[in-house]
Amino acid sequence: MSRPDLSCEIEVVPAFFDLDPMDIVWHGHYVKYLELARCALLDRFDYGYLRMRESGYAWPIVDMRLKYVRSAFLGQALKVRAEIVEWENRLRIAYLMRDAKTGQKINSAWTIQVAVDAATREMRYVCPDILWERLGVKAPC
Repeated sequence: MSRPDLSCEIEVVPAFFDLDPMDIVWHGHYVKYLELARCALLDRFDYGYLRMRESGYAWPIVDMRLKYVRSAFLGQALKVRAEIVEWENRLRIAYLMRDAKTGQKINSAWTIQVAVDAATREMRYVCPDILWERLGVKAPC
């Protein structure tokens, strides 16, 4: 059985209010661009934040890493690719941000989210079945 495509790519264009005093995108706004890509990815599988809540789980980010390679600028179109690379015990999403025209790498990152039962606030050590179903992957035995 081949692995399903668990990725999504969006385009973002930094706006004036994303710039710092040096006229480059402020480092904290890259996190916003990752969030936009993560939302598009999860929506692709009909498991965005509203569906997560309806299924009885919260999925807080417990770890994040960003590697800045180049600065982004006002009006520069960026492609942000998000891909689910782990889903058994945690949800790990890898990101790659590139210049839309040249393909030059701007940033790479990853986030880790864990399932938390909304009623008990207890962390799950195995991802719930609903995630497996939405992603179309086979659950562990």
